[in-house]
Amino acid sequence: MPDSPEVMNIRQAADYLGISSDTLYKYLAEERIPAFKLGNRWKFKKSVLDRWMERQSFPVASVAESARSAREEKGRGNR
Repeated sequence: MPDSPEVMNIRQAADYLGISSDTLYKYLAEERIPAFKLGNRWKFKKSVLDRWMERQSFPVASVAESARSAREEKGRGNR
């Protein structure tokens, strides 16, 4: 969704994030995602979602390091 508006509704935000509307409602119920209500409708600022996604991300090196540490820990447990 290259031309996403700055303020999105549920459907637009779900499309932008690549998740279903149901999953987005679940994230809202769990207070896992930044949003605000305008009247009785949930709204999402694109810039805020972009920052939120950046904070949710982690470097690929961290994933590799975690996997290696887990393998090493498992190997020590078998001794």
